[in-house]
Amino acid sequence: MPISVSVEDVSKRFRMLHQRSNTIKERVLHGRGTRAEDLWALRDVSFTVEQGEVLGLLGHNGSGKSTLLRCAAGILRPTTGRIRTAGRVAALLALGAGFHPELTGRQNIYVNASVLGLKRAEVDRRLDEILAFSELEQFIDIQVKQYSTGMYSRLAFSVAVSVDPDVLIVDEVLSVGDEAFQKKCVDRIFDFKAEGRTILLVSHASSLIEKLCDRTVVLDHGQMVTDATVEEGLRILREALAAGTEPSGPPAAGPRFADVSFELATDRGHVQPGEPLAIRVDVESPRDVRGVLVALELRDSRDQQLLLTNNDVLGSELDLVPGTTSVWFRFDAMPFLHGTHQVVLQLLSSDGSHEYDRRDEDRFEVVNPSYAAGLAFPLQVEVESPADDARSADIG
Repeated sequence: MPISVSVEDVSKRFRMLHQRSNTIKERVLHGRGTRAEDLWALRDVSFTVEQGEVLGLLGHNGSGKSTLLRCAAGILRPTTGRIRTAGRVAALLALGAGFHPELTGRQNIYVNASVLGLKRAEVDRRLDEILAFSELEQFIDIQVKQYSTGMYSRLAFSVAVSVDPDVLIVDEVLSVGDEAFQKKCVDRIFDFKAEGRTILLVSHASSLIEKLCDRTVVLDHGQMVTDATVEEGLRILREALAAGTEPSGPPAAGPRFADVSFELATDRGHVQPGEPLAIRVDVESPRDVRGVLVALELRDSRDQQLLLTNNDVLGSELDLVPGTTSVWFRFDAMPFLHGTHQVVLQLLSSDGSHEYDRRDEDRFEVVNPSYAAGLAFPLQVEVESPADDARSADIG
């Protein structure tokens, strides 16, 4: 069979900034200092996917699955190596990626479809099909910044599958939306498989992997553990998780991320600009570990970096003891205006030279009810005019 996707010795490096001064004297004389470190999300990954094959990417949080899919979709460029794809590629990596919050759903359909390679006349012919699949006809002419997460998922999936892609890339987005729509999406992917299209899929639903995939690639801390059958790939992953380790990864004696949760001001399920938000990160450790760094990175749906920091830069040292320690990153007022934001976490040694764990699959949504546009929450505005001075004089 022809090759649809070829991944050749792909590595991807990110730059992390650390600020660290170990003594009070150093901090007085030199400040806190800044040091950059190379962190490799992928290391020398190679495999091919034949036309019509469905490949499942497996691995723990932080194994490099999402980074690999972003490289395959052309959103990220590999640091070394090459990825080649045959035909039209459609990617579902982050809900609403490529959507403009100030445009209506209808306008965003045309913009998004054009990015995926459709001409306007083609979108005209398929518009009714897109609207019917999304079930958003009555909301299609309002700005998408008013959409809920579920509405984003409906529109994003409907546009992606409407372009008749030769290669479909899906990263965990099928877990968003109501149960009926999830089933509808899964059924459509099964249709794609029956039509002989190529699919790259990341999902934590092992039942979906078993039913849909022809084979699996297992990743661990950016390196490929195995290219195997679905049964073998799931077995390797399950045995590693049951043993409390990662496949071929670092020993279980080190600390690990246990959970991430979001504390919102309301029960809406999203945060609005100016509202408080707390990100709680639970870290499990079997032993005492001094001077641990929890690095927090926030990226938007276009994979732009919005924030990069860690607990030490923010003035809070972290010494772990056996058990679960919670670290809170708090926003008193949410500075971002709109979008679904990815949380990337790294658990590092005190000097930043060793990565204990990485997690990159948590997200939170910011919904902007106002008409302000851009990335960040605007400043307050005050107006002073001569009329105010005149009124004050009259009153006096």
